[in-house]
Amino acid sequence: MHTTSILQPIFNQLWWLLPLLIAAGIAKTPWFKGFFGELLVRLSARFLLDPNEYRAIHNVTLKTPDGTTQIDHVFVSRFGVFVVETKNYSGWIFGDENQAMWTQKLFRTNNKFQNPLRQNFKHIKALESLTNRPLETFHSVIVFVGGSEFKTKMPPSVTYAGGYISYIKSKTNPILSASEVEAVYSAISTERMAPSLATNREHVTNVQHRLDPDAPRSCPKCGAEMVLRTVKNGDKAGSKFWGCSAFPKCRTIQNIT
Repeated sequence: MHTTSILQPIFNQLWWLLPLLIAAGIAKTPWFKGFFGELLVRLSARFLLDPNEYRAIHNVTLKTPDGTTQIDHVFVSRFGVFVVETKNYSGWIFGDENQAMWTQKLFRTNNKFQNPLRQNFKHIKALESLTNRPLETFHSVIVFVGGSEFKTKMPPSVTYAGGYISYIKSKTNPILSASEVEAVYSAISTERMAPSLATNREHVTNVQHRLDPDAPRSCPKCGAEMVLRTVKNGDKAGSKFWGCSAFPKCRTIQNIT
């Protein structure tokens, strides 16, 4: 008997498993986890934040002196500009406001990831430059989804899932007038790069370039060329770092890890 004739009845019965397996594989990818986390935040904001009070802009990619920066969600209101970064993690989360790296403990595995408060600070600095508003105008908000549990004390702005709504609503002191809200919202909407696959690819390329310790780069603060330099004194003597070529006018440095 031909093999095809044997397998055909089995395939006819189990064909529906194939799309499920494909979907399960996609669901485990970092891309899908990020997308799903951002979708949860977007939906909860739609139903729990008054759209007349909080003007939402999602998936904002902005040009910066050293490439691009990508912001998950921005809510512009009289009470300030809320800059929201989503993280889809499970397991235990260990971190401190001042630590460069946080830790995810999942079963017996420890994974390091960048302190999201520091990551979000770059987003805020880009918006500060774009809108010409003082730093105090902006509120950094971090939202963890995916069933994670904090094992160290977190700042109030680092929340679980829908907890970010309560944090946003806790800010009741007006900072912006109605006309200023409209001006900030218009500036971000106008200057953002068009949401598209091409924009995402460009941003990913820029991130990979910045993570390459040997790649030439521009200063993220002033745009001048960064120069590879060597520490001459102290405990770190001999180690390399990137320093802005506009020094001493610009003192930006980037450590090589």
